[in-house]
Amino acid sequence: MNSFDQSGRTRLEQGGLVLFLAAITLFLGAVAWPFMSAILWATIAAIMFQPLYQRVLHQLRGHENRAALLALLTILVAVVIPAVVIGSLIVDQATAVYYAIEAQQIDAAEYFARYYDALPERLRIMLDDSGYGDFSATQARISELIQASVGAIAAQALAIGGGAFSFFLSFAVGLYVTYFLLRDGKRLGRTITDGLPLDHGVADRLAIAFVTIVRATIKGSVVVGLVQGALGAITFWIVGVPAALLFGLLMAIFSLLPALGPAIVWLPVAIYLLVTGAIWQGAVVIASGVLVIGLADNLLRPILVGRDTGIPDWIVLVTTLGGIAVFGLSGIVIGPVVAGLFLAGWTILAEQRGRATSPA
Repeated sequence: MNSFDQSGRTRLEQGGLVLFLAAITLFLGAVAWPFMSAILWATIAAIMFQPLYQRVLHQLRGHENRAALLALLTILVAVVIPAVVIGSLIVDQATAVYYAIEAQQIDAAEYFARYYDALPERLRIMLDDSGYGDFSATQARISELIQASVGAIAAQALAIGGGAFSFFLSFAVGLYVTYFLLRDGKRLGRTITDGLPLDHGVADRLAIAFVTIVRATIKGSVVVGLVQGALGAITFWIVGVPAALLFGLLMAIFSLLPALGPAIVWLPVAIYLLVTGAIWQGAVVIASGVLVIGLADNLLRPILVGRDTGIPDWIVLVTTLGGIAVFGLSGIVIGPVVAGLFLAGWTILAEQRGRATSPA
């Protein structure tokens, strides 16, 4: 009887501890939520630059603080400062385009008319029958589309400017957390996996899946997209297209989409150049889009990503777009990571059930 009471009390105490941990974890998440984006990107930076930190640590003969500081300085010089400079230029171009549309200095219907006049007669009849041949209605639709997309970038710039203190505070928190994650990331990861209420083998597999998916997402989506966007911006600058950096950013974003990808941006630009008489400029954009930008994904992705992560492309697309819709820019990583952990968890469960039902 005493043993029964003791076991019941032990279960009650364990259940109380679990409830306490769940409650305090939720409260901790609520407290840290304003800086969650900074913590996420600090974690990503620590994962991506952990090999660099290990090399520096080896060169400095085990001085962890110095190695973490040098790795953090490398991240600042190689990634953060160029991103801030290029981002400010893109914001300036987006803001200029937005105010030009607001002041009606850009007539969207005029550009549409040039496309319309260059089309075959059958296509023009089809457009007229569908209602897209009405220039005034088309102007309103195109203006709304451009203002919605370009204006969003300008609005984000104004939001950052209005909350400059909050932005720089989050930025400082991100750098501070990155430093400690570079130095103590492996020990912290081991502590977390050991503390999870899971079998150690399962926890290790999930941790490996998390790190693998983060690296594959950053290298396969972000890096490849930035390379394609940079190639597109250089091409547009060579042929004299205004707001080349803004078009390059749009190409980097559309590179997340399979099949067409950056062609959604450079192909209409090339067509416009051709129908307006800029023959060699249009030919350069088409040649660059097909031979350089289009092949960059096929050449870089196998080199940067390596082995397949096991996530189908359509799941990556849906979770990336859905993650962006829910979490903003951080959704580029959060969406695929959630999908990868979902697939990894169900795969582990299926393997365990298969072993449990198989003959001894």
